[in-house]
Amino acid sequence: MLLALCLVALAGCRQNMHNQNKVEAYEASTFFEDGQASRQLPAGTVPRGSVLSAQGPPPVTLAMIQRGQQRYNVFCSPCHDRVGNGRGMIVLRGFKQPPSFHEARLRSMPAQYFVQVMTEGYGVMPPYAEEVSLQDRWAIAAYMRALQYSQNARLAEIPPNRLQGLKIREGITTNPGSGARGVTRPDAVQDYDRRPDPTEVP
Repeated sequence: MLLALCLVALAGCRQNMHNQNKVEAYEASTFFEDGQASRQLPAGTVPRGSVLSAQGPPPVTLAMIQRGQQRYNVFCSPCHDRVGNGRGMIVLRGFKQPPSFHEARLRSMPAQYFVQVMTEGYGVMPPYAEEVSLQDRWAIAAYMRALQYSQNARLAEIPPNRLQGLKIREGITTNPGSGARGVTRPDAVQDYDRRPDPTEVP
């Protein structure tokens, strides 16, 4: 009986788990033509958690900004509001107010900074890498630049044919006394603060 138990125990002492048919990183390999086990990364690979090390922002187009506006309204406006002042519906209900995108500090930040914050989160803001694709994060950053310009542009920078339309547009007033930097909007909750349906994807 003891002999049988010893034979069963010896049968289980195999080295298959220790001597696996694999190669370690940087080892030689006869499987690939270059003789190396480690492979080159596919073209266009973005390092995980390092958006800033990517090749930079894609070219900004009108379609990209429009896409960014749609995604911003879905994912960002509940906290940052539709204008970027940081007075979204969640803030009006007691959530911590985020900084305004129109602060000088944030206006001077590169677009990569905003993409990084959307990717990794910042402070009480959670990361949105799972909900928003990298391409859409770049689009949102491009739209945020448009928002910043819309609230900090000067009348001298607006073409004359556009300026006349701006002056007569209902609900928007210029402020020439302070250099006409941007437009004024009501502080009360407006329809543009309504949270859009996230399923409305163009």
